[in-house]
Amino acid sequence: MSGFISDTLLYFKLKNETHNATKVSIIYRKEFKKMGKPTGFLEYERKDGAVVPEKERIKNFNEFHSRLSLEEQRKQAARCMECGVPFCQAGVKISGMISGCPLNNLVPEVNDLVYRGNFAEAYRRLSITHCFPEFTSRVCPALCEHACTCGLHQEPVSTKENEKAVIEYAFTNGLVDEPEPKVRTGKKVAVIGSGPSGLAAALMLNRRGHLVTVFERSDRVGGLLRYGIPNMKLDKSVIDRRVALMEKAGITFKVSTDIGKDISGDELLKSYDAVVLACGASHPRDINAPGRDAEGIYFAVDFLKSVTKRLLDSEMKKFPFDLAEGKDVIVIGGGDTGNDCVGTCIRLHAKSVTQLEMMPEPPKERLESNPWPEWPKVLKVDYGQEEAIDQFGSDPRIYKTTVKEFKKDNSGKLKSVVLVSLESKKDEKTGRMSMVPVEGTEREVPAQLVLIAAGFLGSESYVTDSFKVEVDGRTNVKTDADKHASSVAKVFTAGDMHIGQSLVVRAIAEGKAAAKEVDEYLMGYSNL
Repeated sequence: MSGFISDTLLYFKLKNETHNATKVSIIYRKEFKKMGKPTGFLEYERKDGAVVPEKERIKNFNEFHSRLSLEEQRKQAARCMECGVPFCQAGVKISGMISGCPLNNLVPEVNDLVYRGNFAEAYRRLSITHCFPEFTSRVCPALCEHACTCGLHQEPVSTKENEKAVIEYAFTNGLVDEPEPKVRTGKKVAVIGSGPSGLAAALMLNRRGHLVTVFERSDRVGGLLRYGIPNMKLDKSVIDRRVALMEKAGITFKVSTDIGKDISGDELLKSYDAVVLACGASHPRDINAPGRDAEGIYFAVDFLKSVTKRLLDSEMKKFPFDLAEGKDVIVIGGGDTGNDCVGTCIRLHAKSVTQLEMMPEPPKERLESNPWPEWPKVLKVDYGQEEAIDQFGSDPRIYKTTVKEFKKDNSGKLKSVVLVSLESKKDEKTGRMSMVPVEGTEREVPAQLVLIAAGFLGSESYVTDSFKVEVDGRTNVKTDADKHASSVAKVFTAGDMHIGQSLVVRAIAEGKAAAKEVDEYLMGYSNL
């Protein structure tokens, strides 16, 4: 079958096999016989959508990645090879790191449909495994691309941008809908937390016919998506668009309701047949150094939330310059959240921005000890660092460095920090390698704002205590291996609260898996 495949034929064949990705792939390959353009990766070089230059994009909090035309996107999809073993969709752990898509999106099939210009069918194909492509196509680090066979010797297929083209085409052309179930089971489920895992669990459970209520302690729905990711990476209207569809489908959202404080776990369990804890790993890791009580030191998540909330409250018309303007900023942490703080502070007219990273600088290329298709442990220059280089002339990151002391002025405000270099040293008792301070390397630098982006330690105790669930050594909700049921009857968990701090795409996969387990608990079987 060549050209456009009959939408109805393939749709109904695939619809009957949504529970089995392998069968879906077999059906697809039988229909098309051969996938993609065999010579596409030889004919076309990788081309990404245009990016707004640093000097322009730091003037606002708008998304700055534009998209290719659909015709150009088809050429990019044509680069997808019929490689035989598509690691891009594996989603398996190799050497402790995820390789390929955790949602097991059947990437070659989607790319093939994009190449053929059948964006409507590409959306249906993608929707079989993915709840929210509009989120991951903006914020995912593209595990699929880093496991791409084409990327072994040249640039990988632009799967992330292909996905974004598909979902935005679908929204533009009215293909995205979330109808209310015609039959309800009568079972009531409470989902605590409206981040990616909570939204995914709620969506799937509602599709099954259960009555779902999502509780969110913040004033707006979205959790990490809303307040943990800046607007220039994920425009909040994208979240509102999806939430509106979920509300239309019958899902109830209750904001400004902090479960464990406003409503106890016992109260909730009396009113619902099952509860899903999807509150995230929201207990931030602190820096316990002298002077920590100085005014001007904040956790990164609190700072980013404050910025986004003030932007949204003013309908994006007033920028909270008072938070960083004219200040020397120190960001402690080299991950994505630290990078987001760098980009945010530059937009708020910071005088300088320095980003501290405890670990050594990664290599620019893969080492032999980190072969493909493992996740590449190489140096990454993200948008915040790009903007800092453009504004200040150098990469803001200082490696193997941390804060030894915070110094205050007479009024208790932060005025400077004492930095110290670190070195890797083996602990004689445990045999573990750790980063320890190097005596004599202390130096004082000015700082009026410090943002701690040193990761998270797990879930917050007031929630787990309220439900009396067991937690593991990292304070994540304890479950059996690859399961989501907690130690308390009726209580399940998903996302970062279950597996610890991770990616949005893994959180969505967690929410889907938890929903299936809840459904089996309520109904005795599941067709999710």
